[in-house]
Amino acid sequence: QLQLVESGGGQVQAGDSLNLSCVASGRAFNRYGLGWFRQAPEKEREFVGTISWESGVALYADSVQGRFIISRDNAKNTVYLQLNSLTPEDTAVYYCAADRENWGIHENEYHYWGQGTQVTVSS
Repeated sequence: QLQLVESGGGQVQAGDSLNLSCVASGRAFNRYGLGWFRQAPEKEREFVGTISWESGVALYADSVQGRFIISRDNAKNTVYLQLNSLTPEDTAVYYCAADRENWGIHENEYHYWGQGTQVTVSS
């Protein structure tokens, strides 16, 4: 069992940065692949990025490549999402997700989900 709690969302201006955190409670955090997804108003939830459990390699959606950075600190049971050069199109609820010894770009690859944190970017 793994419980995930996101934090760090807020309301910012276009061009600003935010750093989201997702803290996991449970064992063997270092054996979990971790993903970030987001859901904008009236849109389906979409993949943002993911980081592997084994090598720490990260993959990103084209829409955030070069602007967002995923990292993890296994000692703190935490995964981070650094959001840079934010635009109003980045406004969404951001969710972290986890799955044991698995990672990917699809929602159904993740067994555990957080409750989400709101990011609002104004122009």
